[in-house]
Amino acid sequence: MNALTVLASEGAEFQAPGTELFEFPPLFAGGPEWLTKPVVFAVVGSLVVCVFFWSAFAKPKLVPKGVQNLGEIGYMFVRDEIARPFLGRNTEQWMPLLMSIFFLVWIWNIFAVVPIIQFPVASHIAFPAVLALFVYFIKVYLGIKHQGPAKYFTNMIPRGLPLPVYFLLVPIEYLSTFIIAPFTHAVRLFANMFAGHMILAFFSLVGFWFLFEKPTVAGFGVGIIGVLVTILMTAFELLIQFLQAFLFTMLAAMYIQSGLHADH
Repeated sequence: MNALTVLASEGAEFQAPGTELFEFPPLFAGGPEWLTKPVVFAVVGSLVVCVFFWSAFAKPKLVPKGVQNLGEIGYMFVRDEIARPFLGRNTEQWMPLLMSIFFLVWIWNIFAVVPIIQFPVASHIAFPAVLALFVYFIKVYLGIKHQGPAKYFTNMIPRGLPLPVYFLLVPIEYLSTFIIAPFTHAVRLFANMFAGHMILAFFSLVGFWFLFEKPTVAGFGVGIIGVLVTILMTAFELLIQFLQAFLFTMLAAMYIQSGLHADH
């Protein structure tokens, strides 16, 4: 038995949260199985992004204020820090897509610390997987369109190497480009949100259990530590949520660029 179990030994034992945190029944009895809390808030997140940017740019003013100010700050951040370093002169063409991806993923992540919701949508692999596949298909489509079917697949391989090297390099390059890249694009976001939600749930449960559910003299200090760590981890998780949205969008820009121009 671990220390938490020993301290909680009066009555029921302390049970750490598990994967049941990510299992949701249908919202309505007899309703479709796919209509769950994550699906609803995935749609809500999309609506939040649409409403925000419609409010910001539907009737733009020469001198921005209010929501337009925030919208322009967000636009300039995505443009200058994500799009331009990879897309250069093609930046403006792809800004609507990159803006949508960045703010949608960010909103999905922030839901983890919003009272009542308290669930990061991207911690369900289906949602980042759909976005990653969408970017992947755009990348392949652009590559074939701009480079031609034959050149797109041959341009991935460096030229001028000894022939035996290609027997090893070609499978690795194609595996990396068409399987590993989209897989890691989705899993990186999913894994960070999944782990962050588990950690926050664990420490918040520790605080609640030892301070309110089964208070004991020995467990009081553990409960206080649980509350303090929850507060610190929430602040840290807010940073991770932003960084994961940034990285996911940055990789999307990089993949789009690789479709527009040959890597080698």
